Parts: sequence; C-alpha cells; structure tokens
Amino acid sequence: MSQYMVEFDLPTPYSEEFMAKIPHQKIVVDELMEEGKIISYALSMDRGRLWMVLNAETEFEVLKVINEFPLILDMHYIITELMFNHAGAIHVPAFSLN
Repeated sequence: MSQYMVEFDLPTPYSEEFMAKIPHQKIVVDELMEEGKIISYALSMDRGRLWMVLNAETEFEVLKVINEFPLILDMHYIITELMFNHAGAIHVPAFSLN
C-alpha cells in the first residue's frame, strides 16, 4: 500500500452552492478517515488550499476516493505519490481510576 498527497486549490471566494456542500463533504471525509483511507486532512488558514494524505494501491484508487467528494467539481488538484509520510504518534493519556 502506498501513500499519496493530494493538494487541492479551492475557489475563492466560496459560492453559496459550494458552501452548501461543505457539511456533506465533512461527512464523507470523516467516513473515509474512519475506514483508514484518509490519514490526514488539512485546510490553510486562508481557506484557499487543502491537503490530504491517503492510503491507496494506485493513483486510480486515489481518483476513486476523491471523486466521492461532494466538492470535487469545484476544486483543482494535484496527486503526488509519497516516498514516506512521517507523522508523530498520537498519545492518549492513560485512564485513571482516581
């Protein structure tokens, strides 16, 4: 399994139609993250650029995933296969009975 970075350019300013699709986009992304397909999903402060790292066997599989996005027709994207993606481990504090 490989990892891919997808860089999205978002339309600015956002149209009302685009804004109306955002809640559905969030639902789709959350489901794909729960399935382990999407590893990370980040939006720039100016809301003009989005980055996503995902697991996929091929670039075609990446295209299948991003074509599930409600916003895909409004975004331009570049797909790059990654050599590696080193991310810090998420540490969950131990549960205390005290």
